[in-house]
Amino acid sequence: MGMASNINDIKAPISDEMVEFEKKFRQFMKSKVPLLDNIMSFIIKRKGKQIRPILVFLTAGMCGKITETTFRGAALIELLHTATLVHDDVVDDAQYRRGFFSVNALWKNKVAVLVGDYLLSRGLLLSIDHGDFDILKLISNAVREMSEGELLQMEKARRLDIDEDIYFEIIRQKTATLLSACCAVGAKSVEADEDSIKKMACFGEKLGIAFQIKDDLFDYGEAEIGKPLGIDIKEKKMTLPLIYALNQASKSEKRHIINIIKNKSGEPKKVNEVIEFVKASGGLNYATEKMNEYFEESDKIIAAFPDSEYKLSLEKLMRYVIQRKK
Repeated sequence: MGMASNINDIKAPISDEMVEFEKKFRQFMKSKVPLLDNIMSFIIKRKGKQIRPILVFLTAGMCGKITETTFRGAALIELLHTATLVHDDVVDDAQYRRGFFSVNALWKNKVAVLVGDYLLSRGLLLSIDHGDFDILKLISNAVREMSEGELLQMEKARRLDIDEDIYFEIIRQKTATLLSACCAVGAKSVEADEDSIKKMACFGEKLGIAFQIKDDLFDYGEAEIGKPLGIDIKEKKMTLPLIYALNQASKSEKRHIINIIKNKSGEPKKVNEVIEFVKASGGLNYATEKMNEYFEESDKIIAAFPDSEYKLSLEKLMRYVIQRKK
């Protein structure tokens, strides 16, 4: 599999486009309302690793020649994704996101909700003004699925004994859909044929599922850094290693662990007990195997495309997703 790359290495073939994208994105975010303009520059400053726009541009480059439509597709995804994050922060009453204050922490909930709405409308108008209806359709579908996945998770989370099928359905909708849309939009923006667009959508979905399983593994201290240990357990989130471990357990053991998660997840000692239980049952090995299966499947899809620096970077990005340390 080789070494994990860093993001700058992955971005190399599209580094000019990414600089250009930053500029264009700032323009798309402009507003006549000073408060909004303030919040927009704040949001731009907090951007993370930018995996989503990177996926759009690399896919576009691999499938054709990057166009203005590619830039708008990437911007639309960022606008809608940011809108969902701002709304999420309000719902979760989050004070921070990625080490920065959240919009609702610095302003008010009402402001944050309106900003989310503003971002959504900016995104919709950006597409409509340029007649990018196919791209708008791809992304609107993704937002619908993400909302459904989030609601499905809330509905199932109360029971805490969800099976693997439901877990995969939830993460497919919640996490994989957006990465799938990035790849489909990238391919669509350079007028790739339907078959290539479908293949890239499938590639993005499998990559997204691998990405989420990797995130699950972080909860068990598989990483040196990244999110704090046991946070999913505290938040009563069902992760793949835990689902596997519970399925292997005896009835009484299962009851005992579910009881801890339901009632005692505030006690570090108890959280550690759950972590040890999952490790002992082979849950981490199982999840790692599953993650690698999705990696292999996405690798197969991309192998069929002609070689290029873009394709090479997409392969590096795939490795980065499953080898990252946070």
